Amino acid sequence: MNDFSALVQARHTVRDFRDVPLAKETVDQIFNDARFAPSWSNTRGYRVALATGQTREKLLAAYMREFDAMSAAQAIKTVPDCDGDYDIFARYPDELRTRQVEVGVGLYQHLGIAREDRAGRYAQMRRNFEAFGAPVVGLVFIHHDFLPYSALDAGLMLQTLFLSAKAHGVDSCPLGVLAGWRRPADEVFDVPAEYALVTGFALGYGTDAPINDFHAAHPPIALIETR
Repeated sequence: MNDFSALVQARHTVRDFRDVPLAKETVDQIFNDARFAPSWSNTRGYRVALATGQTREKLLAAYMREFDAMSAAQAIKTVPDCDGDYDIFARYPDELRTRQVEVGVGLYQHLGIAREDRAGRYAQMRRNFEAFGAPVVGLVFIHHDFLPYSALDAGLMLQTLFLSAKAHGVDSCPLGVLAGWRRPADEVFDVPAEYALVTGFALGYGTDAPINDFHAAHPPIALIETR
């Protein structure tokens, strides 16, 4: 196995981070690498907001309020007030939903959280909104008038960023659930109106907690046809 293959296969989603800050120099190096990601006509139709220290605390506090409000609404069977730019809670297409369900079931089984254990599921879901304790939290915005290309560019950038992070000994976690709400981002950052929140992410040093032993399946790429 060559070095790149080893790096790609070593990187996985970490869901519990040490309470240790990342050096600014390390973060700068990671983002410097990420800027070399490919882009559609070099348009790079994305923006990234990065939160550390007190800014991180303020951002996550706002997200925790949203999570608590959603949980309260669900408890009385009303529709939560989610103001995300995209409806991330919409039902997945059947073909893709199978994988969504598999990874969710697999994670909770790995943690020993039963389907009927509402308290356990609530506590684990809440950890998403705490960014799993990561010291660096990012939000990714894409130009809504340049879809799907701005989203494609953002994905290329994020993969490059995550691989660079791993090369620097830093773990990562995509936080797509944060895109369910726009209010926290606008409360903390001055985001241009034409940019839509598509995902969040976390960076830090993973712990040896059992949850970090969970690895999602990586099936072969489905080729439509090979000639």
